Amino acid sequence: MERNGVKTLFWFGILLVGTACVFLLNVGLGSVNITGSDIVRVFADELFGQSGVKDNAHLIIWQLRLPRAMAGLACGAALAISGLLLQTFFENPIVEPYVLGVSSGSSLFVALVTMGGFTFGVRQVTPLFRFTGAFIGAMLVMAVVLLAAARVKNVVTLLIVGLMAGYICSAAASILSAFAEREQIAGYAIWSMGTFSGFTWQHLPVLYGIVTVSLVLACLLAKPLNALQMGDRYAASMGVNVRAVRCAIILVSSVLSAAVTAFAGPVSFIGLAVPHICRILFHTSDSRILLPAAMLGGALMAGLCDFAARTIVSPAELPLGAITAVIGAPVVVFLLTRKDKL
Repeated sequence: MERNGVKTLFWFGILLVGTACVFLLNVGLGSVNITGSDIVRVFADELFGQSGVKDNAHLIIWQLRLPRAMAGLACGAALAISGLLLQTFFENPIVEPYVLGVSSGSSLFVALVTMGGFTFGVRQVTPLFRFTGAFIGAMLVMAVVLLAAARVKNVVTLLIVGLMAGYICSAAASILSAFAEREQIAGYAIWSMGTFSGFTWQHLPVLYGIVTVSLVLACLLAKPLNALQMGDRYAASMGVNVRAVRCAIILVSSVLSAAVTAFAGPVSFIGLAVPHICRILFHTSDSRILLPAAMLGGALMAGLCDFAARTIVSPAELPLGAITAVIGAPVVVFLLTRKDKL
């Protein structure tokens, strides 16, 4: 027991240090490299409210890289927890919002908001308005998947239903783009590739408010999640309100997925790969350990992918969704080949 405790603390320490290092790399490195002393100076100036002429280092760090790096932490943690909750709910190790079509549903309604909003007199799309659309889309697709789950017990068939729902949403978004203006189509196309760029200090309070509340609720579900893994009857015998817990899982996972999709676009594989990586590292299925581990692991992977997207072909930038696929797909294949051993 002691050895397991030490190993758990060790991996938590690795994830924490790794996340902090990647965060600093995202702040300091890019098309313009900034020294550690400049980073400390910029933070000191903002912390102590020192006024004066802001140099390039200050503008790059404070206005561009820091909001982006902070957004990556929140979005990565949100995707990982959303994937973990859905995998527990469906008792399926290859489930995540992107696979089930939840992200596609969010994308469709974001397209309705951004490309079709002008039809209804909407002149400015606020982050909260975009999140509302993404949440509605996520809940609608999740409702379709749940209805299918009530009729179909085969896991593969359920995944196919989710994929088909995703294809339908993608097709609808493509049809909608045929009637949109060129500028709106261009903006939607860039957003659909997935990116943490464009985040500002005005966006972060909304993102962090939604994600923080949802992550706290997810942590409160740790014990009921452990009971659900033993079966509904066992959970009910332990005093768990199974229906209420399942509704909470769907609500929290959909909110987390919608928040990321609304702000950063559809980002795949983080919600699928990170929970498995955490299970392998910690050798446990205890949600009390996996939930905080997945938060750190998701933040770390999102930061690494964003760093790769910014620096591989700098000063140009690669789509974040492409990087997560390149990194996540081999991990998923590895996990599938070891499925019986996990």
